[in-house]
Amino acid sequence: MDQMVFESIRYSAACQDCGGEAEWRGVQALVSGSLRWDTECSCRSCGSALAVCGGELPAGLRSRLLSEHGPARLRVDPTARSAAVMRVLRAELGIGLAEVRSVLGEVVAGSHSGTLPEMELLARRLRASGIDAVAGRLERP
Repeated sequence: MDQMVFESIRYSAACQDCGGEAEWRGVQALVSGSLRWDTECSCRSCGSALAVCGGELPAGLRSRLLSEHGPARLRVDPTARSAAVMRVLRAELGIGLAEVRSVLGEVVAGSHSGTLPEMELLARRLRASGIDAVAGRLERP
């Protein structure tokens, strides 16, 4: 059984109801082969609370996760067949043939990056197709 992979953040921002300082929490997780996310906030000033989840990961949450934790990258065995890697990337990323060639170049160069749960999902799908792949954190300067 695959282990759950997740990244979470905590930050303060204005309350949507009263404008006071609210505490926000967000998480993206790879659970049972699917990416999931949720955010919640609570305001001590007015007692307002909000929880949101589902669908595509919001760009703001993704940006905060990448800023807080840094990007992770996907690496594949350099001897892997390009056609097999491209087939998995097209299916998982929902991209066309022209786009997948560019992404394949990034993956082979070790520069294709995203959140750790995103990259781990791709690595697992590649491994399930018999391609040696690993997701890992990029080194911070």
